[in-house]
Amino acid sequence: MSTESSNIEHHPLTPFLPKDAKLLMLGSFPPPQKRWSMDFYYPNLNNDMWRVMGLIFFNEKNYFVETAHKAFCKERIVDFVTEKGIALFDTATVVRRLKDNASDQFLEIVEATDIRALLQQLSNCKAIAVTGQKAMDTLRTQLQVEEPAVGTSVEFLFENRSMRLFRMPSTSRAYPLPLERKAVMYETMLKTIGIS
Repeated sequence: MSTESSNIEHHPLTPFLPKDAKLLMLGSFPPPQKRWSMDFYYPNLNNDMWRVMGLIFFNEKNYFVETAHKAFCKERIVDFVTEKGIALFDTATVVRRLKDNASDQFLEIVEATDIRALLQQLSNCKAIAVTGQKAMDTLRTQLQVEEPAVGTSVEFLFENRSMRLFRMPSTSRAYPLPLERKAVMYETMLKTIGIS
């Protein structure tokens, strides 16, 4: 097997698509599995997505953290996103990782996710939120939509359905914005969609 083909990774998770989801959140691709603290989306303990959600909904950044196990609590997170109507997946299904890390700049997309097919399964979905530039760039190869500035959104039409695209700040700690500021931006987005 050549080194080039051995760097190819297929998405390790299936799309998480609650029946009544109002929001589809899309990242680019999961980090290497050695960095996972659970078998679900945003699994790296150094990614603050679940701390942002903990702050917004429970006023406790570690609400979804099992401190003793140094891991996120998958069951609590799955119950939460199901109840709130948040679908999760990524814009790439097959990638070549150019470096052994989670950075988007070292991901080469071999096969993009069929975003239209995901949206067709989510008839109540009102919005898409992308959590990084690579995710935004990949999504815009499939949907004719203007790119909003970070923390803002634009309206677009998908098969006669009026939708909104949000460009959210990355919850990676590499993205230079304090956790509390990210939480404010995510809360504004969720309230706009009607998720509270």
